[in-house]
Amino acid sequence: MDELLKILATNALETHANIARMLNVPAAEVDARIAAYEKQGVIRGYQAVLNEDQLDLDKVTAVIEVKVTPQREGGFNTIADRISRYPEVSSAYLMSGGYDLLLFIEGKNLRQVAAFVSEKLAPLDGVISTSTHFMLKTYKRLGVQMHQESSDERLSVAP
Repeated sequence: MDELLKILATNALETHANIARMLNVPAAEVDARIAAYEKQGVIRGYQAVLNEDQLDLDKVTAVIEVKVTPQREGGFNTIADRISRYPEVSSAYLMSGGYDLLLFIEGKNLRQVAAFVSEKLAPLDGVISTSTHFMLKTYKRLGVQMHQESSDERLSVAP
């Protein structure tokens, strides 16, 4: 991967001037390369990595494994694209192994996620089966540790 993309993936807020210094290139070149990556669709967006456990969110995240029958004309792409269009789906991946698609679903509560699975996902032509797992706590997300280490390295002693 291009070093410029590695820097942006680590810290998208890094200034173009600092990136230029890191890469030893003119800032105008960094501007042009970033603009080109955005135009080509290589850079699809910029996001902050949030520790959602510290926020007062009414949200449930589920990971759903889906077995599907590939479509005659489009293979897995047709059904994956159709499923990806639902607003409840935050991420979708084609997988190897015992299931075909891996979905990350967000809802306000367990019932809302269950309704999505039973009313929208499972009835789709081509969906053979689903297996739903609810996320309980996040330890690491997108390469970022969610919980800070204690600076006290002493072992705790029980009385």
